[in-house]
Amino acid sequence: MAVKIRLQRIGTKKKPFYRVVAIDERSRRNGSIIEQIGQYQPIVGEKQFNVDEEKMLKWLKLGAQPTVTILNLLKNSGIWQKFKAAK
Repeated sequence: MAVKIRLQRIGTKKKPFYRVVAIDERSRRNGSIIEQIGQYQPIVGEKQFNVDEEKMLKWLKLGAQPTVTILNLLKNSGIWQKFKAAK
């Protein structure tokens, strides 16, 4: 089972709000998740990206692959650099 870290949309029309989740890559966008890691609000004045850093690093160490959007958010927040330094 390949695990992806990706966004799951839960917001309403024209007001997106996302959960950052670990999910089987074969499941649908809003399918059953393995674990919720954080949340992301792109519409707020300053983009809010809140994740549980311990859970994120755990999943990355287990081999979960982040999507392009999640990878960019991780790089901007500094978590990706911590993961690379721990390797």
